[in-house]
Amino acid sequence: MKTSLLGNSDMEITPVGFGSWAVGGSGYAFGWGDQDDKESIHAIHAAIESGMNWIDTAAVYGLGHSEEVIAQALAEYKGDRPLIFTKCGMVWDEKNEVTQHLKAGSIRRECEDSLRRLRTDVIDLYQIHWPNPDEDIEEAWTEMARLKQEGKVRWIGVSNFSVDQMRRAQEISPITSLQPPYNMLRRSIEEKILPFTEEQGIGVIVYSPMLSGMLTGGMTKERAAGLSSDDWRSRNPEFQEPKLSRNLALVDLLKEIGTKRQVPTAAVAVAWVLHHSAVTGAIVGGRSRSQVEGVARALEFRLSQEEIQNIKNFIDTSL
Repeated sequence: MKTSLLGNSDMEITPVGFGSWAVGGSGYAFGWGDQDDKESIHAIHAAIESGMNWIDTAAVYGLGHSEEVIAQALAEYKGDRPLIFTKCGMVWDEKNEVTQHLKAGSIRRECEDSLRRLRTDVIDLYQIHWPNPDEDIEEAWTEMARLKQEGKVRWIGVSNFSVDQMRRAQEISPITSLQPPYNMLRRSIEEKILPFTEEQGIGVIVYSPMLSGMLTGGMTKERAAGLSSDDWRSRNPEFQEPKLSRNLALVDLLKEIGTKRQVPTAAVAVAWVLHHSAVTGAIVGGRSRSQVEGVARALEFRLSQEEIQNIKNFIDTSL
């Protein structure tokens, strides 16, 4: 299977990696609703078996639970171990309230906690989750570089950073990768961020290529209206009118392309983000084996130039 080098690292990654946000379950502000751990483990195994060679998670997903489930899944898996990417900078208290911290001491504690939960001696890629507070970016990135020097993490990256924030970090230590949101309905990174990463040789692994399930082909008005209160998407404007109808019209076009090419709608959405030359890989979540097996087609499926143009024309004229 085709792989690409991620930024300045020695990691050859597949075009699609498994995203484990939903695996964390519920119980906090950014949860996806209740999730069966056994289903999560089956999903992780399906991702690895399909050929995905990296898993992306974060300490805050499920307030540590996502990392624990990944560790359990890998302990039960007998094949080759995938690369593990996780993130820091979001911490929680005894009331499960999440705040953002970038002080050196907090970064180090989070790293140690993630190592323990993941049951590993080293994290393959450690990322700052959000650049907040902005004034602490230099302190945080200096600590990230120390963790790399000490061998606790192999490579260091950032998530949700602007060009200016990446420049500031680069003055301290090289950035291996950036993790930004990117999909057909969120394209702001095309203007400045992707040209910068391409120029600087920074790898890009995008999240939300299917807009948190909106572009999978499985979302309907009824399903959106029925999202539970502990599913953060129930509060997302993209899943509410007037945006919901507009978004579902785009999904109809993706379904049409997928039907002609005999691939799931989700694979079409993922292939769209992968067509950009600056994108190294896309993070694709899954809550069950069947979900993962469907979207795994995106590992090798690519859109034609005509299909890319048809999608562009629809977005430009209809959205």
